[in-house]
Amino acid sequence: MNPTILDVVKKEVTKLLAIGIIYPISNSQGVSPVQVVPKKSRMTVMKNQHDELDHFPLPFIDHVLEKLIGKSHYCFLYGFSGYMQIHIAPEDQHKTTFTCPFGTFAYTRMPFGLCNASSTFQRCMTSIFSDLLQECMEVFMDDFTVYADSFDACLENLSKVLTRCIDTNLVLNFEKCHFMVTEGIVLGHLVSNKGIEVDKSKIDIITSLRNPTSVREVRSF
Repeated sequence: MNPTILDVVKKEVTKLLAIGIIYPISNSQGVSPVQVVPKKSRMTVMKNQHDELDHFPLPFIDHVLEKLIGKSHYCFLYGFSGYMQIHIAPEDQHKTTFTCPFGTFAYTRMPFGLCNASSTFQRCMTSIFSDLLQECMEVFMDDFTVYADSFDACLENLSKVLTRCIDTNLVLNFEKCHFMVTEGIVLGHLVSNKGIEVDKSKIDIITSLRNPTSVREVRSF
C-alpha cells in the first residue's frame, strides 16, 4: 500500500474499533485482504468467489421511476451508513475476517463489499417497509422516496415512514434528506409531476469534456 492508502486504512480501522464495528480476531479459518475504494475513502472486504450467492432481486430502476412520476410532493430519505446498520450473527462474524498492516479483525455489522451485502440489505428494507411499498414509498437500497398527490397526504406518508424507522431502529442521514419538495434526484434522474428528466448536472459534466483529439481518446469517450 502507498502511504496515502495506508493512512486511510489506519484511520478507518481506528474509527471502526472505537465504535465497536470491528474487533481483533485470531482464530478465523478464512481471511480476506482489504481493498480501499478511493472515491469514497473507505475500506472494504474483498468478495469471496466461493461464497453462496443470495439472489434476492433489486428493484428495476425504470419501475421505481415510473411509480414516482406525476406526484405533487416528495420526501427523499437516505440511510446512514447503510449496510452497517445490519447486525451480523455472532456465529457468522468470523466469516468477515480481514487482514491489514494493523492486524486481523472481524465485523460485528455488515460491511460494504460482501458478496451478499446488497441482497441482504434490500431484503431487510423490503421487510421493514413491505406494507408501504408501491403505496406511498419506493425503496432502492438505502434510497427511500416518499410521495403523494398532495402536501397533506405526503406529510402523512412521511409520518408513517419515520415511525417505521423509529420502530425498527433504522437511522437516516439527515444531512442528505429532503422533505416536502416538488422534485428531486432519484437514481440519477430528476422526477417531478412533469415526469422523468435527465439530471442536469450529468449533462453539464458531459458538455464540459474537451473534444477528443486522437483515436484512443475517441474510444474512451
